[in-house]
Amino acid sequence: MNQDVYHIPALLPQVISGLDIRQDGVYADLTYGGGGHSRAILAELGPEGRLLAFDQDIEAIERAKPDPRLTMVHGNFRYMENFMRFYGVMPGQVNGILADLGVSFHHFDDPARGFSFRWDGPLDMRMNQKGGRTAAQILVEESEERLADIFYLYGELKTARRIAAAIVKARGAEPIATVERLLAVVKPMINPKQEKKELAQVFQALRIEANGELDSLKSMLKQAQDMLAPEGRLAIITYHSLEDRLVKNFMKTGNFEGKEDKDFFGKVSSPFRLLTNKPIVPDDEEIALNPRSRSAKLRIAIKKETEK
Repeated sequence: MNQDVYHIPALLPQVISGLDIRQDGVYADLTYGGGGHSRAILAELGPEGRLLAFDQDIEAIERAKPDPRLTMVHGNFRYMENFMRFYGVMPGQVNGILADLGVSFHHFDDPARGFSFRWDGPLDMRMNQKGGRTAAQILVEESEERLADIFYLYGELKTARRIAAAIVKARGAEPIATVERLLAVVKPMINPKQEKKELAQVFQALRIEANGELDSLKSMLKQAQDMLAPEGRLAIITYHSLEDRLVKNFMKTGNFEGKEDKDFFGKVSSPFRLLTNKPIVPDDEEIALNPRSRSAKLRIAIKKETEK
């Protein structure tokens, strides 16, 4: 497979413009994936610039083309600061951080990974196949109450309790270890008129749980605040409301609840200022070329100078 078409990066011109890349700057792409965003960042960097690119998937790391300015990091971005320190980058030294929270085409299109309901395969769903629980293990091990919470909180499914009950009943007779088996169990519980949407929500919920995605996102955002230099840029692309709400709240208020801490004069105290008040979304041309970018939202924040 041609590496350059392996993954079509979402909102690429907007990301590069928003990062406002300095030729001698230090940047981090926390979700390397197919490498599209990283290659565009490298194209803007001069010989003194530096890019650290993270990915949990060893296959993504192995695909990267060597570049003296590029450091590939095999790890979860929730440990961003530790990895950066290891590679000699200290807090306050990073000029721009990017995270594209979408699942890469390769993962969706690989039946062996279990991310998609379009074809049968094992229910894995782990970004890093070297550790953690698979989706199949979650379906076997969790209580009915916890499964209902997973589908309600992470999939925003109104039928979460019915789905959880059906899974617990079905797993007593036979483990739910494949996509086909899961579909047979949950399809009677969802609205046939919204089948694709609700199945996507079921799979989204299991993927988020298997990878601890929201906890990782919170941890990463806190560390990004510390790692960024004054006037450094934080660019995050989200694909569903759970992620976007956390990112929006953190960028606006410095916390995940969106609670505004105001000073004596009524000014909101936040470590960031937003580049745009509303998220940047793909235009019709991009959506036509890359339908999966339809739900992408890019938010960019600039770290404020420390007040003396």
